[in-house]
Amino acid sequence: MKKVNVGIVGCGNISGIYLKNLTEVFPNTNVYAVSDLIQERAKEAAEKWGIPNIMTLDEMLKSKEIELIVNLTTPQSHYEICKKSILAKKHTYVEKPLSLTLDEGLELVRLAKENGVMLGGAPDTFMGAGIQTCRKLIDDGYIGRPVAATAFMMCHGHESWHPDPEFYYKKGGGPMFDMGPYYLTALVSLMGGVSEVCGMNSITFPTRTITSKPKYGQSIHVEVPTHVAGLLRFDSGAIGTIITSFDVWQSSLPRIEIYGTKGTIFVPDPNTFEGPVQMSTLDGSGFKEIPLTHPYAENSRGIGVADMAQCIINGGNNKANGELTAHVLEVMCAIARSDEDKAYYKMKTKCDKPAAMLSELIK
Repeated sequence: MKKVNVGIVGCGNISGIYLKNLTEVFPNTNVYAVSDLIQERAKEAAEKWGIPNIMTLDEMLKSKEIELIVNLTTPQSHYEICKKSILAKKHTYVEKPLSLTLDEGLELVRLAKENGVMLGGAPDTFMGAGIQTCRKLIDDGYIGRPVAATAFMMCHGHESWHPDPEFYYKKGGGPMFDMGPYYLTALVSLMGGVSEVCGMNSITFPTRTITSKPKYGQSIHVEVPTHVAGLLRFDSGAIGTIITSFDVWQSSLPRIEIYGTKGTIFVPDPNTFEGPVQMSTLDGSGFKEIPLTHPYAENSRGIGVADMAQCIINGGNNKANGELTAHVLEVMCAIARSDEDKAYYKMKTKCDKPAAMLSELIK
C-alpha cells in the first residue's frame, strides 16, 4: 500500500495519540520526521515511535520526501506555521482551531487553493462511530426533518488539574475556542452550515487561582469570556443553541441533542469517537440505545490526517477540510462579534455537510 510521508510539528501532550495512530493504526501514513522547539521532546517522540528523522520546521518544508505537515503546536502558532507549510506547497493539517482570527483562517483557505494543496484540521471526532451513527439515523429519516439542536459544554475550567492552565484564560483560550470546535463541528456535520449567529459572553471570575501542581497558589488574570452562549440559525432554517462555560460547578445538561419532526437523538460527547447513541421516536417508548453502525469507536485522533493522505493518493476531498474548519472558526468569532455589536451576525462563509463515512477509511 502506498504511504504518504508526514512531518509532525509539535511534540506536546496531544502528539502522543497522533503518533500512535499514524504509525500503528492507519496504514497509509508514514511519519517521516518530527519537530519541536524543545529538542528533547522531539528526541523522545522519535525514539518511542521509531521516527527516523528529527528536523526543524524549515528542514521539513524543504524536504522533498515530506508531502503532508501536521501542525500540533499551540493555537498562537497555527496561522504562521500553516501559512509557511502551504506556501512550501505541503498539504497541511492543523489542530483546532484553524487560527485565532477569521481573516487569518480565510487567508489559509485561499492560499491552499492557490497553491494546489489540501488544508484540513481538527477535530476529526465527527468521523468516529458515535457521531457517524447519528448522521446515518438523520440521513435515513428516523427523526424526520431536524428542526433544532442544543449543545452544552459546562465545567469550571482547568486550573484545578492542568499543569499549565494559564493559556485557557488568554487570547485563543476560553471555553468556546478550547472546546467549541468539537461541538460546532459535530453540529455542522449533522445539521449543515450556519447562516446567522447571535451571542452573549461574560466573565464571572476575573481572577483564577491555580490549585494544580506545579503552579499551586498562582493567580491567573482572565482575559477572555468564560461563559459563552450562542444561537445559531442553520442554512436549513433549524435553530441551534450552544453554551460553553468555565463558570459552572456542576451540570446535568446533555452534550448534544438533535430534535426532529419525528424524534430526538442524544449525540455522544463530541470530544470522543464512541457512543452511546440514544434515540426516541413517536412510538412513545422513550430513549433507546442504538448500536453503533460505523467503525472507529476507539480514540482515532489522526483519522482526519489519514483521510487527507487517502485523498492525496486517490484524489477527492478530505472530510475535515479547510472550508469546514474555517466555517467553525467564523461561528466562534461571530458569537463574540454579535455580543460586541449587540446585533445578529450574518455568516460570510458557506459550508455543506462533510460527506458521511461509509465504512472503513482504508481497506
